Formats: sequence, C-alpha cells, structure tokens
Amino acid sequence: MQENSFYIETYGCTSNKADSYIISNALKKSNYTQTSLEDAQFVIINTCAVKEQTENKIKARLKNLYELFHNNPNKHTIIAGCLPHIAPNYIEVIKKIVPNFSAIIDLDNIHVIPEIFQDIKEGKENLIFKSEKPIDKAEFYIDHEPGKITGIIPISEGCLGSCTYCCVKNARGKLNCYNPKRIVENIEYQLNQGIKQVYLTSQDCSTYRYNGTNLLDLVKQIVNLDFRFFLRIGMINPSFLIDNIYQLISIFKLNKVYQFLHIPIQSGSNRILKIMQRKYLIPDIVNKIGILRDSFPNLTISTDIICGFPGETEDDFYRTIDFIKWLKPEILNISKFTPRPGTKAKDMMQLDSRIIKERSIQLSRVFRKSLTNINEKWKDWEGEVLVLHEGTKRNQAFGRNIAYKNIFIDKFKGEFGNFVNVEIHRVDGFNLFGKIF
Repeated sequence: MQENSFYIETYGCTSNKADSYIISNALKKSNYTQTSLEDAQFVIINTCAVKEQTENKIKARLKNLYELFHNNPNKHTIIAGCLPHIAPNYIEVIKKIVPNFSAIIDLDNIHVIPEIFQDIKEGKENLIFKSEKPIDKAEFYIDHEPGKITGIIPISEGCLGSCTYCCVKNARGKLNCYNPKRIVENIEYQLNQGIKQVYLTSQDCSTYRYNGTNLLDLVKQIVNLDFRFFLRIGMINPSFLIDNIYQLISIFKLNKVYQFLHIPIQSGSNRILKIMQRKYLIPDIVNKIGILRDSFPNLTISTDIICGFPGETEDDFYRTIDFIKWLKPEILNISKFTPRPGTKAKDMMQLDSRIIKERSIQLSRVFRKSLTNINEKWKDWEGEVLVLHEGTKRNQAFGRNIAYKNIFIDKFKGEFGNFVNVEIHRVDGFNLFGKIF
C-alpha cells in the first residue's frame, strides 16, 4: 500500500462528478497521490441515492469493500455523496454495512478532506462531518490531467422544488447559487488547460439567480471568453420552459452553446404531475416545445419519465405514451418507480412491480421505434464537429456538433479535442456517421 494515496469511486450525476474533481484536486494539492483501489491508503466512495437500484449497487459495493479490507488497519474508507444524508436514519444504515468506516462527510465539506485525512491518521475513527453552512463550489479551481477535453462546472446546489418522489433534496438542501465571477473564472482556468467542452451542472440550472444575474446573463459571460469550445447547459425544469421561454431561446442563439435541452417531464398525465407536485401542465409544455422547435429545428431534446408512479392508471400511462410519440426525444431516460426514503410518495399506494416493469418495456419499445427515422434530415449535412474520443471501431473517432448529435468519424487520424469539418454520409437511429472533408 502506498502512503498518502487515495482512490475515488464516483456514482451518479455530473454534480457528483464535479464534487469528485474538487476532492481529488484538494488532495493532490496536499501532496496525496491518486492510485488504484488495491494500493490506496484512503478509499473514497462518492455515493448517489436517486434510485433504489443505484442505492442497492452502492450498498453491495460497500459491503464488498468491507469484506476485502476490514482486517487491514491501514486501509481507510470514507463515504461521501448523497446516500448517507437522504433520510435521518441513513448514516446508521451505512454504519451497519461498513462498521469500521473512517469518515462520513457531507456535500459541503468536501474541500477540507485533507484535514479529515489528518484526523484519521491520528487514529480517529467513525468520524461524521456535517457542515454548518453551504459553500460556493465554483471557487475551487480544477486542474486536469493532460489531454482532458471535458470540464464540469457546478453553478448551484439544491433546488426550489418539492417533488413527492425525490430524496435528493434531503441531501442537497435548499437552493444555493454560486458567484458568477467565480464560475466564469473557473471555466477560464480550465479552458486555459485545453478543455474544449464545458458542462454547467446543478440539480436545476434554470433556477440560477445571484444578485440579479440570471442563467442567460451567466451564459453570455461564459461564451464571451476568448476560447473555442462548446457549452452544455444542464437540466432545465419544465416550469422554466413555460415561464422563461424567451430567455431559453436567447441562450440557444448564442455561439458555442449546444442546442441541447434536458427537460425532465416525468409523466404525460396532468393528474400524475399534480400528485408528483410538478408545477406545469402538458398542454403548456407542448405549446412551448413547439415554439422552441420552430426557432431551432435541429434542437436535441432529452427527457426523463417515471413509469409506475403511485396511482398511475392505464389511462395515465397511455397519456405518457402519446406524449413521447409526439415529443420524439433523441434521449429518453426511463425510470421504474421505486419509493425513496423520506419522500411523500413512499407512503402512497404502490403499483405492482410487474405492472411497472411491463410499462417501462412498452415505453422503451415506443421510444426505439421513434428513433428509426428521427435523424434522416442529417444525411449529407456538412459542418463543424468537436472530436472527443475514440469511436467503437478501429481508426474511428466520436464527436458532437452544435446540436449535440452523436457523430462517428471514419478514418480519423487527427487529435482529440480538435474541431473538424465533417460530412454525414450515413444515419443509423440516433447515431450519425461521417468523414472529414
């Protein structure tokens, strides 16, 4: 085992990945070395709790790590992320799985992890850290390894919603927006390292407000940086689409901004949306999406649907089917409903798991069918593509254009991170295939 070394394993969303960047950078600046699981003195598991399936996977992983290393007094396990904080009793749940844990930290003390490691070195065990106030995570500038192309910048944490199914708010708390000056400086710092694709992340990017600066103001400042890059806006609440559509249109008109909208609708039934405490109606969504698509015919849309929410009837489900047939999203994230701790939906009458599974399969079929001809309009398209990494075949690369399309480039011999001109010669579902010209 290597002295003063760490290993970090990250589950879940881009916000969690951003947290792991902050943890890793803080440790490296304190002369810790990132290494393998086997060689690491400190093992950090950055957890997620949004789905029961993910929770079970993490619990199994923690149990496995305990079995592997519980007889090694020099191996220290630190649990970070949402899972320990989604309900009042969940720290006790973690304790039972990993009785010899060294520390459980919350989401707002990740920057002081070198000090926590020092406490552990001094022989302290079963430490539980709960921060007294939220921090501005944008102030922690990230150093990347050479060749890194994608950077992640958190712009806020927490949300204003009260969805009956979500336990993440219990962990991430009330909305805390970060200083725009720090966000822009952090992005510039990363762009100077060669980053060419920047993700803005939060639980809900649309709620960003800081002393009069809104999301559009922030994005304008970012794209005015004198670098060549693409910017992806993270999750947008459907209510923002309805109430602030012209702000969204202005954002998508800006150079460098991907014409990509991740908008989690969750259900096509107004009745179910009301039970979920999602504050919008499907007819309003349909109207505003229509306006957006008129303005941006090549807009790529991603949405999320929960199948089998408590009380969902067959009629409710078919309303969701009809909505997805109309929307024809390029990306669809389907979740089979599972009750989460500390949520109102947990106490509601649950559907039979077999019904939930059947509905998710049916919705998947509808979605796959909708992809058949969805990208035919891209045949013979010519334009600029950011090359990101290797493709699935030899001498093939993968990249994206301004509409965030999956583009595979044949016979590629250049460097990743470059912008190249590509002609699309074949379309296969969501994927486009082209060559450099």
